[in-house]
Amino acid sequence: MTALPPVSTEVAAAALDLLPARLRKRLDGAVAKAAGWPVQVVADGLVVRVAEDTAVTLVLSPAGIVADADDAVCSCLLAPACLHRAAVLSSAPLAEPHAEAEHEEVEHEEVEHEEAEHREADGDESTGPGPEPEAASTTDRTGSPTPDHTRSLTSEHTRPPTPEQEPQPYPGADGTPGVPAAAHALWEAGTEVLSTGVTGAGAHHRAQLLHAAHSARLAGLHEESATAVRIARHLGAARENDPAFRLAELTDELTGLLDAVRRPGRATAARRDYRPGGPLRLHGLFTEPVVTASGYSGATTHALAPDGTLRTLSDIAPGGPGRAVQAAGSSVPGGCALPLRELGAGGGVILTSPTVSADGRIGGGKQVRSVRASGAEWHEAPLDALWQQPPSAQLAAVLRAPAASPAGGGLLFLDGTLTTDGALAVTRGPVLRLLAPDERPELPYAENLRLLTSYPGLPLRLIGRIRQDRPGGISVLAASWTATDGSEFRADLGLRRLNRAQLPSVVPPSGSMTGTPLVLPVELDLLRRAVDRTVAGGRPVAAADDELPGRLRAAGLTTGADCAHALTEAAAARHHDVLGRLLPTDKDAFATAWLATALYARAAVAALLVAAWTA
Repeated sequence: MTALPPVSTEVAAAALDLLPARLRKRLDGAVAKAAGWPVQVVADGLVVRVAEDTAVTLVLSPAGIVADADDAVCSCLLAPACLHRAAVLSSAPLAEPHAEAEHEEVEHEEVEHEEAEHREADGDESTGPGPEPEAASTTDRTGSPTPDHTRSLTSEHTRPPTPEQEPQPYPGADGTPGVPAAAHALWEAGTEVLSTGVTGAGAHHRAQLLHAAHSARLAGLHEESATAVRIARHLGAARENDPAFRLAELTDELTGLLDAVRRPGRATAARRDYRPGGPLRLHGLFTEPVVTASGYSGATTHALAPDGTLRTLSDIAPGGPGRAVQAAGSSVPGGCALPLRELGAGGGVILTSPTVSADGRIGGGKQVRSVRASGAEWHEAPLDALWQQPPSAQLAAVLRAPAASPAGGGLLFLDGTLTTDGALAVTRGPVLRLLAPDERPELPYAENLRLLTSYPGLPLRLIGRIRQDRPGGISVLAASWTATDGSEFRADLGLRRLNRAQLPSVVPPSGSMTGTPLVLPVELDLLRRAVDRTVAGGRPVAAADDELPGRLRAAGLTTGADCAHALTEAAAARHHDVLGRLLPTDKDAFATAWLATALYARAAVAALLVAAWTA
C-alpha cells in the first residue's frame, strides 16, 4: 500500500461541496472503504483503484501535493461530483501551509514567465517603438498585490509602501476587507464542532472548517487558518481511530481558535520570511524526529547561537515515521557534509550568508556556505548556561510564551536524579514523571525511557517539554549521563535505541531515590476533564455534569465553579417562543461559556504549576 499525497485545503473542501445531499450522507462510510483501495504510483502522481472500471487519478504539483481541483480526476460517469473522488480526497492528509505557498510561488513564476514571452513576441512584431509599458502587477491567493519582476529596482525601492502591504488590525472598523467575515466563519465552524463533539463530527464539519480556513487565509488570518486546518486533521485522525490522536491536543487547538477570533489581533504573514544574515556560529544541542498528521516527517536539530538564542535546522518533506530517522542523516546547508544528527550530538558549524527567519529557523540557499567547527558537551560552556537557570523561571517563561513561539521556546533544561518509581527528582524543582513525546513503534522514545527508568539513582541531565494535559510529567527529548569511563554520554531519545552497555554498571548512591510526583488539586483535574469531555461528546455531555460546580466551590476554586456552572446552564438551556415551540439552541452562548471554562482551566493549571515548581 502506498500512502496518499497531501491535498490542499481548497481541493478537499471543494470536493465535498460538489457532492449532492444524498451522497454526502454516505461519505463517512465511503472514506472507511477508501482505506482498502489499492494505490499505484504512476509517472506524474498516483492512481487509486476503486474497481476494475473505476479509478481516481491524482496529479502532484512540484511541491508534492494535489494543489488544484483539476489534478484529481475520477473515471466514473458522475465525476467530478462523485463519491469516489470525494472519499479519496477526504482520506488524504491535508497539506501544510508552506507546501501550498510553495505551489503558489511556482505557479506565479510560471505565469510571469509566460507574460514576459508574450511581451517579447509583441515587441518583435511591432514596426516601431511602442508606448512605455505600464508596471504590471498580479494578485496572489492571499489577496495582497505582488510586484512584477519587470519593474526597475529604482522604482521598487523608491515607491512608498501601500496600505495593503501593512498588517491590518481585525475585526474592528479599520480591519482588512473580508477579515470580520472570515473570523465569523471560523467561529461558526468551531462552534459547530464543539456543539456536535468529535463523536458526531463528520464530513460536513470538516468541510466547513476547511472553507473557513481558506477564507481566513485570503483575509490574512494565516495563523487562525492553520489552526482550523489542524482541527480538521484531528477530526480525521479521530474518525480513523489513529493511535496518534490526542483529545487534549484537539481541545487546545479549539480553544486557541475560538479565543483568537473573539479578540482583536493583527494579520500575519502568508509564509515564513527568511532573510539573509551575517556569519553564524552554532553549537549543536540535540536532534529530534518530526512526524506530523499531515503526512510530513523529518528531523530538526536545535543549536545554540553566540547571543544565547536557539536556532533550528530542519529537513521536513512528505513521508512517514521511517523518513524521520533517515532525515537525521541529511547534511547541514552549505556543503560542509555535516549530518544533522552529528551536529546535534555535540558538533559545531560556522555558517556564512545564512538565511534566518524571525522565529530562529535557518533555511538553505545558494549563497549559504558552512564549515565544521568544534562543538561542546552539555556540561561545557556555552551550553551549560542553559541548565543554570532555575527550573521555575524556565517554566514561567515557557507558559508565558505565545503559541507561535521562537525556535526552542518550549524547551526545558533540567538536572535531576531518577527515583525508584521511575520519576525524576528535579534539582531545585519537583518530582516529575518521564513521558514519551511520541509512542510510535518506529521511534524509540518509549523503549529508551523504560530502560533509563530501570536505573534508580542515576543522575540525569535532560531536555524536554512540559505537557499541560499531564502536568505532573515532562516529555523527554534528549538525555545525558556519566558513562562508566567517566565521559559524558548523551543521546537523542527519538533517534537512537539505547542498550544496557551504554549505561553505568554501578549506579552511584543517591540520597533522594524516592519521591511523590507532582499532583494538582483533583477538582481542577476534573474541570480539565470536563472541558475535554465536552469536545469529545458535544453539548449533551456538558449538560449532564451538574455536580462539578459544587466540588470546585468547596475546594476554594470559586471562579472555576462559576465557569463550570455557566457551562452547564448554557448546555442545558432550551427556550420556547410565545406559542410554546422549542427554539434552536444558542450555540454562541454555549461556545462562549465553554471557552471561558477552558481558558480558566489553562490559566489555573499554569499558575499552580509555577507555584509548585517554585516551592
